[in-house]
Amino acid sequence: MSEQYHLPVMLKECIDAMEIDPKGNYVDVTFGGGGHSKEILKGIEGGKLFSFDQDEDAAKNVDMIDHDGFQFVPANFRHLVRYLKMYKVNGKVDAILADLGISSHQIDEPSRGFSTRFDARLDMRMDQSQEFSAWEVINEYEEKELHKILGMYGEIRNAKTVARAIVSARSTTEINTIEELKTLLKNFAPRGKENRFYAQVFQAIRIEVNEELKVLEEFLEQTAEALRPGGRLVVMSYHSLEDRLVKNFIAKGKFHGAVEKDLYGNDIRPLDPVTRKPIVADEEELQRNPRARSAKLRVAVKR
Repeated sequence: MSEQYHLPVMLKECIDAMEIDPKGNYVDVTFGGGGHSKEILKGIEGGKLFSFDQDEDAAKNVDMIDHDGFQFVPANFRHLVRYLKMYKVNGKVDAILADLGISSHQIDEPSRGFSTRFDARLDMRMDQSQEFSAWEVINEYEEKELHKILGMYGEIRNAKTVARAIVSARSTTEINTIEELKTLLKNFAPRGKENRFYAQVFQAIRIEVNEELKVLEEFLEQTAEALRPGGRLVVMSYHSLEDRLVKNFIAKGKFHGAVEKDLYGNDIRPLDPVTRKPIVADEEELQRNPRARSAKLRVAVKR
C-alpha cells in the first residue's frame, strides 16, 4: 500500500537537513506512507524515531517498518510534547520533520472527499474518528463564517458572493456531495480557471475541518521545548498560509508582529534559520512529481 500511498517530496533534502546521528532521537510528525520515516531509519542505529499520524489509513503502513528504533504514535502532532514526555525524550530530540498538507493517498482516495476529481460525500477529515466534516461547514455555517474562511483560507476574491449563494442553495435542499457543491460553484468560477477556483474552495474547507493552521501554530510553539540545543526543525509546506506561519516563527519566535529583543538588542527567539530562503525542488523532481512545485522547505536550529 505504501508504495502508492505518497511520493515524498524533496526526500534527500529533508534527510540531509536533519543531520542524523545514528544514536539520536528523531520525530517525523507526518508518517503518511512512511517514505520519510523509512529513510530516516536507514541512518539510525541505537537511536529512536517517533512517527506521528492521526489518519487510520496511514497507520496501516506501519507494518512495513521493521526496525527496533521505530515507535508509531497514532495521534495528531498538535500533541507532540505530551507524547514525547510519555516516552521520556522531551527536550532531547535531535531533529523534527514535518511534511505538511495532505498525502497523495488522501487526494486520490475518492471516499475521503479531498479531491475535486471525484464525486463523494462532503468529508475531508484527516482524522476519520472525528464527527465534524466538510458537510457541516457547507450546510451549517452562517454566511459570515463561510465568507471568512473562503476569503482567509481559500484567498477567494468573491468569497462573500459565494458564501451567500451556498446559504441560499441549502435553504432549499442540503448540499451533500462534491458534485453538488461544484455545480453551485461553477456559476462563480473565473472562466478557464474553474479547477483552480474549486481547489481554492476545497483548500479553505479542508483547513477549517482539520483546524490545520491552528494545529500548525500549536505544533511550532512546542518544537523549542521538544528539541535539544542544536536540534533541528525541518518543515515542508505547500501553500502560502502555512509557509508564512513557519517563516515567521523561525524568524521571530511568534506568528505576528516584530521580533522581541532583550536589553542588549539581541533577538529573543528559540530558533535560528539555517537557510535565509526556503529550499525548493529542482527541475528533475518537478518532472517526476508535479506536487513538488508548490513545496517550500525551511530549516531551523534550536538555540
